[in-house]
Amino acid sequence: MKYVGETESATHQFTDLGTRALSSIVVKPMLRNRLLVVTESLGTGGTESHLRRLLPRLSASGWQIAIFCLSDRGAHADELESKGLEVHSTRQFSVAHNLSRRNPIFLARAASNLLSFMRRWSPAIAHFYLPGPYLIGAPMAILDRTPVKIMSRRSLSNYQRRWPATAFFERKLHERMDALIGNSQAVVGELLAEGAPERKVRLIYNGIELPERQADRHKARQELGLDENTLVGVMVANLMRYKGHRDLISGLEKMAEQLSMPWRVLIVGRDEGLRPRLEGLARKGGVAGNIQFLGERSDVPRMLAAADFGLLVSHEEGFSNAILESMAASLPMIVTDVGGNPDAVENEKTGLVVPAHDPDAISEAILRLARDPKLRRRFGAAGRDRVNQRFSMDRCAEAHAELYEELLAQAEHRQRDDLPPVIAAPTREPKPRQKTQN
Repeated sequence: MKYVGETESATHQFTDLGTRALSSIVVKPMLRNRLLVVTESLGTGGTESHLRRLLPRLSASGWQIAIFCLSDRGAHADELESKGLEVHSTRQFSVAHNLSRRNPIFLARAASNLLSFMRRWSPAIAHFYLPGPYLIGAPMAILDRTPVKIMSRRSLSNYQRRWPATAFFERKLHERMDALIGNSQAVVGELLAEGAPERKVRLIYNGIELPERQADRHKARQELGLDENTLVGVMVANLMRYKGHRDLISGLEKMAEQLSMPWRVLIVGRDEGLRPRLEGLARKGGVAGNIQFLGERSDVPRMLAAADFGLLVSHEEGFSNAILESMAASLPMIVTDVGGNPDAVENEKTGLVVPAHDPDAISEAILRLARDPKLRRRFGAAGRDRVNQRFSMDRCAEAHAELYEELLAQAEHRQRDDLPPVIAAPTREPKPRQKTQN
């Protein structure tokens, strides 16, 4: 004898199986640790140095990392690949250059290549560094439906004044990001002023590796032709207008008349076309013999070891690794009160914070440190301790990893909420059993 309704239990079993299957479609477990970093290049510069230090640590802790460079790979791409990271690039053009020229062919190619890679690699997180990669990469991540999207801003937004359209599109993209990271209080303040939701804005300071051993001061000075009695300052900054080299040279000219001891200032950094003009200013001010333009160097720690104090007199700044590296080398600092400089240097504790665009203040600060060796040593020791306690790369990596995990958990929760509803089998009153005729 057969009965109508025998298939109902099978229907319920199938429905339950579908519910369990759908609940597992969140971020695929094998893809959950995939982090895609979109930047311009892996050459030289603050952002590049930050990524070179940060990403290998994240990789060692279990993150599978791919870096997509929207211009050339850069000089340090091979180094990161040797540590197990993937590096991809569009072609050898500068994003900033092509954005400024509104090169549609380049932008379309870069966006298409990036989107293709995203769909092939399926990252759980896409993290954008610098304005160009943000403007190109974030829309592609939105199209790709990448679960977590993050932007890191590492400088003040003065560039938006030159490119108003950039400011408009960035504000629109802020709404679609899961987090917006600033590397200083000043940068965070600008993001909030642009209308970024406070719950999305995070502060994560740069981090550096504190050297276990200082470079040999005597040897470093010998190589630079400096004796032990010379007062030496050092400024590590590419020769760009906003870095304040003209203010520094003017300040040195004012200081020279009041300082009786021999002195020298080392200027380390890539020339962006200003060096001939700066050298002319130094000659005109009578201080050319006291300034050494050393160009771009791979042995910056040695240059720091030769110095008695460090300088960064920029007109704008996000958060400078050069300051942290100088403090880690136990150098007292003279910095301008812009961007993240006051976050790093505590005035009258680890150095002196002076107004920007003020050669007189720079001159007075140098004279004060020059005349007080005990003050230099006290500031220098306090600066090294501050870097160790607040700005280590381990601390920076931990903050990024914690943020990634938090945002992934939120993405998983959202995806569960967005799952299509499971249609349960209709519930009916059981019908009376009916005998069937054989």
